[in-house]
Amino acid sequence: MGLLDKLSVWLGRGRAELTVLVLGLDNSGKSTLLNALRPPEQRAQHTTPTVAQQLDHFQSGGISFSAWDVSGAPRHRALWERHYRRAHAVIFVVDSADHLRLVVAREELELLLAHPDMFGRRVPLLVFANKSDAPHALAPMQVAAALGLERIVEKPWHIGASCALSGAGLADGVAWLARQLRDARLPVSHS
Repeated sequence: MGLLDKLSVWLGRGRAELTVLVLGLDNSGKSTLLNALRPPEQRAQHTTPTVAQQLDHFQSGGISFSAWDVSGAPRHRALWERHYRRAHAVIFVVDSADHLRLVVAREELELLLAHPDMFGRRVPLLVFANKSDAPHALAPMQVAAALGLERIVEKPWHIGASCALSGAGLADGVAWLARQLRDARLPVSHS
């Protein structure tokens, strides 16, 4: 985003358009989550798992997001890194009721954060502990501990409970993300 674009957004005459990656293991609820973030008239009745990658859009806090929903199937996870360089933020979705796969989710998150196109960049990380309404779902702080989030010091991160089917928890998490991006990209007004 150039200086004129930033100034236009700051003056309220434009909207920031930022790229967010929506990542996580297969069956964590990424596509359902994105569907819930669409305006009600644009929501699909049923979502299907993403094959490879799919571009979606949503808005929050004065920011228009171009969201890359990239498959979490093992054979497609290599596609994730194609998007790292352009990413302004990452939404990492975890099935908080699938305790066994938290180890795999942690490994994939560690690979993402250590990648040369992500390491050292202040790319905000929003983690959704999805399916929080399921029996035996872990609380967000338990998911944070399982993923080792406390070790992330070079970028802002936030974890929140969510239920993509009902939309519970999504607005708060995305509002946090929008604030992080807005505060990092726009000049501060001292009036």
